[in-house]
Amino acid sequence: MIIAVKTQEEKHFPANPVDPANTLPPSDREIDPGTSDITQKGYEKKRSKLIGAYLPQPPTANGAAVVRCRLQHSEGAPGRALHSGNIGVCDIREAAVRERAASTAGNRPLFYFRFGVDQALPPERRAPVTPASSTRYHRRRSSGSRDERYRSDVHTEAVQAALAKHKERKMAVPMPSKRRSLVVQTSMDAYTPPDTSSGSEDEGSVQGDSQGTPTSSQGSINMEHWISQAIHGSTTSTTSSSSTQSGGSGAAHRLADVMAQTHIENHSAPPDVTTYTSEHSIQVERPQGSTTSRTAPKYGNAELMETGDGVPVSSRVSAKIQQLVNTLKRPKRPPLREFFVDDFEELLEVQQPDPNQPKPEGAQMLAVRGEQLGVVTNWPPSLEAALQRWGTISPKAPCLTTMDTNGKPLYILTYGKLWTRSMKVAYNILHKLGTKQEPMVRPGDRVALVFPNNDPAASMVAFYGCLLAEVVPVPIEVPLTRKDAGSQQIGFLLGSCGVTVALTSDACHKGLPKSPTGEIPQFKGWPKLLWFVTESKHLSKPPRDWFPHIKDANNDTAYIEYKTCKDGSVLGVTVTRIALLTHCQALTQACGYTEAETIVNVLDFKKDVGLWHGILTSVMNMMHVISIPYALMKVNPLSWIQKVCQYKAKVACVKSRDMHWALVAHRDQRDINLSSLRMLIVADGANPWSISSCDAFLNVFQSKGLRQEVICPCASSPEALTVAIRRPTDDSNQPPGRGVLSMHGLTYGVIRVDSEEKLSVLTVQDVGLVMPGAIMCSVKPDGIPQLCRTDEIGELCVCAIATGTSYYGLSGMTKNTFEVFPVTSSGAPVSEYPFVRTGLLGFVGPGGLVFVVGKMDGLMVVSGRRHNADDIVATALAVEPMKFVYRGRIAVFSVTVLHDERIVIVAEQRPDSTEEDSFQWMSRVLQAIDSIHQVGVYCLALVPANTLPKTPLGGIHLSETKQLFLEGSLHPCNVLMCPHTCVTNLPKPRQKQPEIGPASVMVGNLVSGKRIAQASGRDLGQIEDNDQARKFLFLSEVLQWRAQTTPDHVLYTLLNCRGAIASSLTCVQLHKRAEKIAVMLLERGHLQDGDHVALVYPPGIDLIAAFYGCLYAGCVPITVRPPHPQNIATTLPTVKMIVEVSRSACLMTTQLICKLLRSREAAAAVDVRAWPPILDTDDLPKKRPAQIYKPSNPDTLAYLDFSVSTTGMLAGVKMCHAATSAFCRSIKLQCELYPSREVAICLDPYCGLGFVLWCLCSVYSGHQSILIPPSELETNPALWLLAVSQYKVRDTFCSYSVMELCTKGLGSQTESLKARGLDLSRVRTCVVVAEERPRIALTQSFSKLFKDLGLHPRAVSTSFGCRVNLAICLQPHRLWKAAEQGTSGPDPTTVYVDMRALRHDRVRLVERGSPHSLPLMESGKILPGVRIIIANPETKGPLGDSHLGEIWVHSAHNASGYFTIYGDESLQSDHFNSRLSFGDTQTVWARTGYLGFLRRTELTDANGERHDALYVVGALDEAMELRGMRYHPIDIETSVIRAHKSVTECAVFTWTNLLVVVVELDGSEQEALDLVPLVTNVVLEEHYLVVGVVVVVDIGVIPINSRGEKQRMHLRDGFLADQLDPIYVAYNM
Repeated sequence: MIIAVKTQEEKHFPANPVDPANTLPPSDREIDPGTSDITQKGYEKKRSKLIGAYLPQPPTANGAAVVRCRLQHSEGAPGRALHSGNIGVCDIREAAVRERAASTAGNRPLFYFRFGVDQALPPERRAPVTPASSTRYHRRRSSGSRDERYRSDVHTEAVQAALAKHKERKMAVPMPSKRRSLVVQTSMDAYTPPDTSSGSEDEGSVQGDSQGTPTSSQGSINMEHWISQAIHGSTTSTTSSSSTQSGGSGAAHRLADVMAQTHIENHSAPPDVTTYTSEHSIQVERPQGSTTSRTAPKYGNAELMETGDGVPVSSRVSAKIQQLVNTLKRPKRPPLREFFVDDFEELLEVQQPDPNQPKPEGAQMLAVRGEQLGVVTNWPPSLEAALQRWGTISPKAPCLTTMDTNGKPLYILTYGKLWTRSMKVAYNILHKLGTKQEPMVRPGDRVALVFPNNDPAASMVAFYGCLLAEVVPVPIEVPLTRKDAGSQQIGFLLGSCGVTVALTSDACHKGLPKSPTGEIPQFKGWPKLLWFVTESKHLSKPPRDWFPHIKDANNDTAYIEYKTCKDGSVLGVTVTRIALLTHCQALTQACGYTEAETIVNVLDFKKDVGLWHGILTSVMNMMHVISIPYALMKVNPLSWIQKVCQYKAKVACVKSRDMHWALVAHRDQRDINLSSLRMLIVADGANPWSISSCDAFLNVFQSKGLRQEVICPCASSPEALTVAIRRPTDDSNQPPGRGVLSMHGLTYGVIRVDSEEKLSVLTVQDVGLVMPGAIMCSVKPDGIPQLCRTDEIGELCVCAIATGTSYYGLSGMTKNTFEVFPVTSSGAPVSEYPFVRTGLLGFVGPGGLVFVVGKMDGLMVVSGRRHNADDIVATALAVEPMKFVYRGRIAVFSVTVLHDERIVIVAEQRPDSTEEDSFQWMSRVLQAIDSIHQVGVYCLALVPANTLPKTPLGGIHLSETKQLFLEGSLHPCNVLMCPHTCVTNLPKPRQKQPEIGPASVMVGNLVSGKRIAQASGRDLGQIEDNDQARKFLFLSEVLQWRAQTTPDHVLYTLLNCRGAIASSLTCVQLHKRAEKIAVMLLERGHLQDGDHVALVYPPGIDLIAAFYGCLYAGCVPITVRPPHPQNIATTLPTVKMIVEVSRSACLMTTQLICKLLRSREAAAAVDVRAWPPILDTDDLPKKRPAQIYKPSNPDTLAYLDFSVSTTGMLAGVKMCHAATSAFCRSIKLQCELYPSREVAICLDPYCGLGFVLWCLCSVYSGHQSILIPPSELETNPALWLLAVSQYKVRDTFCSYSVMELCTKGLGSQTESLKARGLDLSRVRTCVVVAEERPRIALTQSFSKLFKDLGLHPRAVSTSFGCRVNLAICLQPHRLWKAAEQGTSGPDPTTVYVDMRALRHDRVRLVERGSPHSLPLMESGKILPGVRIIIANPETKGPLGDSHLGEIWVHSAHNASGYFTIYGDESLQSDHFNSRLSFGDTQTVWARTGYLGFLRRTELTDANGERHDALYVVGALDEAMELRGMRYHPIDIETSVIRAHKSVTECAVFTWTNLLVVVVELDGSEQEALDLVPLVTNVVLEEHYLVVGVVVVVDIGVIPINSRGEKQRMHLRDGFLADQLDPIYVAYNM
């Protein structure tokens, strides 16, 4: 009957509970007709009422009444009042009558249950039925009504209704793009179904009509239509490309609106940093090709893209991103509380408790006592005594029948055989192992039992043999391979138990992996074992006078059962002999076992319910066990039902999975009769989905004689053994107890009837009553074990003799689990005896019925609410039962990311499912979980069938799966990450403070004792040097002077790839060559002075001669990198662009390149007719010029320096003659360059400092430059270092790409290089020339690697230059103090700063290794004549020492301005002629566009001054403004590269405020999807940012320029134009 425990104006129950049922007239004891079978029509009616609220309906006058109207009993039976029950031993009655003050609906009940304890109240105490209550029930359907709807429990209906509700407000979710090769369509015939299930394909999906799948074509049209709506109604042509979504976008319009209630911050969006309108960006045409030295990826002429918000680019990628942005703009469910954040102490959002969360209101529960454990006179004093009794008085009685894989009886073990063989095993264990003096095994020792699942007989004999020998058996799984999932942990358990002997069967011993010598290898983590075969033929017969010592049961350990914890570790639970015996007695009494009954067991006989019923209790009662091996169940899922019929079995022990399998296969069987069953024990009756299996099983097999009261769910745990079991009754009129609980309440640990939502309910069945002789209570899951209230979920604890006693060898954990003393709210202990924690979460309902709602191990606490993994599995399964995902193959676990648990779901998908199906299923699962559990899923991953790690019985090994997920080796085939939805505890975005006035800044700095951040190099005016070149204003004059005074002095030596001298130039040779080129320019080129000439040469001597030829002719040279012959399409447009932008009147080059520029390939890439005149310098005139041009004014233009910045900007700067000479002098003084010096240069000679060192410095200072073209290192990586060693060079210059090439290419060759005589001990300085933050990891690994070859650790340093000043810092400072300390002292130039402070433009130094620390290396010593100040880029005010700001520079060698077609004056003056807004407002500064800070160190320079170190942090126009903070791409990239071993390179950029991460994958394409969760995790953890899109590409796709810098904006354009051919693109929700 149905009992509503009500809380209205009911009187208190009488103090002494009497059973009023006996005092009622018979008419009042009738059964409520509501539980009788209802017809199909009635069922449909009820179902439509149940979920009617979620289907669209016309408005009625009284809408609420429609839903809440009372359900009439089936077919209009008159409504009867429901009997309210008296609630037995515990004081739930007090809870039942307490008013719920907080309840808004004054008459809302506390629980609703249907259960079958026939107690009723006197008529005056009856509870009235209210409309609110009636919708809460679902009744049993009659057998045969809608057979195929196996899983139609309320949960499925709720899920389907939730999805239907979502369908009303659909919205597109971008589907990931996947490369074709990744879309594996396995053929069905090559496929074997996974071990734990077989799905039937012909099951209708629940509510099939409303969710019909459209055809693919229909879907595609819809998708197109939608995307075009998603991007502001613009019409986009979705072009097909390599990154196609497989199979069109069918069903994409059914992709759910996962984001319906997503949690996105509703803060005002920070400015989009990706547009090119900021005041710093240089408005120059973007080059149309990347200037990559390696073969560039496939995006050449990417048109300039409008990248502002709302101006879409017509490509599929940007459409998807726009879709994603629109989806993410929806408001988030819990609004974040605003609170004040100190400027850079970033606080993570702390989850405040919800003021409306339900709180328990019941009275404190009382411990519930089970019935008395009856003492039956003939119960044996111990289990061995029982075995002895049956073995001697009825030796022919069958004890165990085993089956082969065809279902035929393989072997019948009788009680006589069991007794004699066990004695034999016992004798041999004690007397035949080791020697007489030193036996290997003594009584009390532990031995392992290793028997396969298909051999219960041998295992049973060995188990009882151990009991008789008084040794402790530890039954474990057979290790099949050395690396079995979880087998290592089992080995640790054996080791801690001190196991040295393993008992096994002959067949199993033969099957174990063996070494070539025939020995069984030691398994990973296992102790050394002696393997002992227990077959009778291998054993000696015990002498006649030997007899095992059979004692009464005592407190010695009987056996150890292993238990796998949540983290994968394995514990051993010890069970004493008295507990073993008492447990058998309690089970016998609870289940009503009698002698010679037949029991069918499908469960694992090594542990848990299978062991307790099928091996132990069966022997106590001389029962006959029919054991069904797992292998037979795989072949024939109906086998256990057939055996029940065949043997007329009274009892069967199964799991809900076995019932489910039987349902799937039952159509084949006609003659099934289950009427012999009196008890069907459901071992996992506590699982949330077991109830649906029980209902469905009963529904189908009721017609085959199965009675409802036969189904007996039980709850058990390794620690407490059987916790509760439903008793078999003879009264078929008592329906079992049901609770329809609010899922929302459960997450707060509170029992509530389903809430107004009605969708989010959990239907639980009772697992019967407490065991005989036991006391049960529930305590709060964490903290001190305080008793729960009656309406509160707690951990069930049991006090009984029949429980485990300890975790073997772990006294601390034992105390916390097995010796718990629950206390009342006043602190008084409940009992003097200890309780055992069962690990089960639940409560004791009315009538002492136990309800379990989850396991402690499956508990996930997400932002303060508790969710159970099993419930989430049940919801996922209910989305499309058996259609898409195998039933048993879903793993749910949580991972900790950013200080909270995040839910991860991993499922195996069927091999025939398409991309469409999987993505659709994933988005529907997300909605269902969001609706029903109100929790976001962080990651949903689908893996191919049969690939998840298995437990020995075929379930999923959860901790191994989690481990694989975290280390990125799960290899999913589909991933959907939803960090935007579930990460709600990000720090509050930074609000920009109103600017403070200049006076306040000055005062603030004074008060806090901070100096204004400024520094300078040595003063050029005070340096006394005998520099002859200073007499000349122009480099052309210096060259002429050198040609006269030292004509044969070699200035340049060019090396080829073998290290031999390819060519060299003396002063006079260079002078003469330059003269001839000048003649050629004037005569053949007809150029005037001041005309611009493009020099397109490979790195070498021709380039130098051509440069001086231009100076001699009065022309302005521009050095241009020649196009790459193998990659003309992408490199030639850049050449063309520079030639056009620089307005070159003529182009000089070699004969070879001349042909290349006019070739057919070139014509395909650019318009070759538009080239200016091309002069070939391989054919020079013989005569000298009449005179060499001398400029009239040092401020006239000497040359133009063009370079493509990392943001893809092409910028040319003007260098006048005065600046060029000042630059050369500054370098000469800094590096101490004289004619006697030799310098090795391995740099590209086209722009910046590389060009100056390659072409100008030798002429000015007279030293010899050994030139090594970096491209030659690709064929011979050791070329540069061998040259440095061979020429005994003291100073060398290189780029990061050269350093990286040496580090990677020569890492393993240091020994052979040493043998070849490579010696770097003479190197005094090795300077990396760059325009970026020093790459500290690379310079350190280079130093470490070549330390063995004599490289001094302090020799490596960096330089820094930029467009406005080509070199600001250069050369390490030789510090006297550091030199005295020797080389062991720490490198003085590295500091560690707090990365979080840096995001707020603050500099806070921290210790090395502290969290969030970022190492920064000084960028080299400031050049003579250079002054630096750090200024605020927005206000242009000077900043204090502790601030990050823009580096401004003042020096004689600043460039004099941009050379642009447009002549943008404002930009020009802003970058080159800026003044501070206060302080020193007179000095004119150039703005570098780089952020950095200065730090005064304790070190002194050679001249006794304190040394100021400059630290460059990153380019201003590369920095990304996200959440109001400034992020530098390199920091995020460093984190991502560390995340997984297969990530070789990474680049990040933003697009419409989404962070896009591109990673290069070095591995198989199958690994691509492993990277998505790891990348998302690491960026969240370390940078508090949510990644919007993860793009996985092949190696070499991220474009890199000649200086080794990433071209992130090229990459962005290539991505948006769909040109990257990505392996996988994941759009995070």
